[in-house]
Amino acid sequence: MSRINVAVCALVLACAPRTPDVLRTGRWIDLTHDFSSEAIYWPTAKPFTLEVVSAERTPAGYYYAANNFSAAEHGGTHLDAPVHFAEGKWTADQIPLERLVGDAVVIDVQPGADSSADYRIDLKALDEWERKHDAIPAGAIVLFRTGWSRHWSNRAKYLGTTRTGARAVSELHFPGIDSAAAGRLVERRVGAVGIDTPSIDYGQTSTYPTHQALFAANIPAFENVSNLDQVPVKGSFVIALPMKIRGGSGGPLRIVALVPRGAG
Repeated sequence: MSRINVAVCALVLACAPRTPDVLRTGRWIDLTHDFSSEAIYWPTAKPFTLEVVSAERTPAGYYYAANNFSAAEHGGTHLDAPVHFAEGKWTADQIPLERLVGDAVVIDVQPGADSSADYRIDLKALDEWERKHDAIPAGAIVLFRTGWSRHWSNRAKYLGTTRTGARAVSELHFPGIDSAAAGRLVERRVGAVGIDTPSIDYGQTSTYPTHQALFAANIPAFENVSNLDQVPVKGSFVIALPMKIRGGSGGPLRIVALVPRGAG
């Protein structure tokens, strides 16, 4: 086992919910959309492409498969590093591991998102959650469930447009987080924020205030998260490890949740 894997395992064991056998008995939930030519990327971003280099039996008699891939940093299930909208803040490789793994809370705002593709998660939604479940704890990974991931296979519904290029950006319609709610998350000193839509800002933004607020506080974000309907409101443990791109503003992300037996 490599030193990196040993370090990650030690971190999980140190930070995971205190259920004695949670690593053995808990359920692992994959919160990641797969990367393929169908993965949704920002209209101006280079989409994911896979080039098959080899998928055949060699003259020596063994089978050999290898591919090349290329894509923009921001597409599919991915990390937004703070430097994405905040000069001098963490790049993808600089984010401490303890900000990418930890106890998670899920805030379900699907009724609001179902009412409008331009829905913005506001202070009222956070206040309601905190009245029921206590204050959002410092260091928590806060995941917003809008239910939007169910539209993943329908680009027009998920993004609001099927067009690509700069002109398509004004046609984007999907839920996001408003700046006041982002300010509350900064006050709560959360570890990271995730959402099951293309962006933490709603589709019709032109200034990206939520990106600016969170990233100025070095709070990373996870976008295009999936399967949040399988994660309980509290009690799960999330591991969100992106590709470690030196100097990157983001990158492809594999995010999973460990859910204790009986939770959810």
